Amino acid sequence: AVVSTQSTGKKGFRTKSYGTGSCVKLPGVTADKPNVYNFETPYEKIAEDLRNKDLSFYTQNGLLNMLDRNKRIKGKPEKFQQCKEEFDLIVTCQERVFDQVLEHLNEREQVSMNLVHVVNVEIKDNHEEATLGSFVIYELVEKLSNTEDPASDIDTVIEFLEKKRNKKFLHSLAFY
Repeated sequence: AVVSTQSTGKKGFRTKSYGTGSCVKLPGVTADKPNVYNFETPYEKIAEDLRNKDLSFYTQNGLLNMLDRNKRIKGKPEKFQQCKEEFDLIVTCQERVFDQVLEHLNEREQVSMNLVHVVNVEIKDNHEEATLGSFVIYELVEKLSNTEDPASDIDTVIEFLEKKRNKKFLHSLAFY
């Protein structure tokens, strides 16, 4: 998500990146022991902790590189459910996150009744897939920004990209 935020932001779109879980979970040395941090933990502190735990392992698996990239974009992870800002489009990269975003938007009190499109572009959580996925997300955002009526044209744009990229997208609406 942060890679997509960076690439679409560089192209002039206003973008933000958030987590949706109760905490930040990063892969550990074994699958059953992830590294867990709260959302207030700066990326630099997370990287320092991982370097102290196993510099070689976390360098080799790309996690330290990812954290370095993330900290250049923002200081620490942010939780979506604490965000008060309204968006026209929310793009998620995992179906589980798509469901959490919709659950949050549908459970909170609708105040402004402004429409938000929520789209999931499934991306595996590794640097290579994140980079490739950022191109798909950028293309989605670019195509929507070039239509006369993005809200009406979103289904057509999604269908086009699903065929072009051979990827299945999820799309739903919610209100603020």
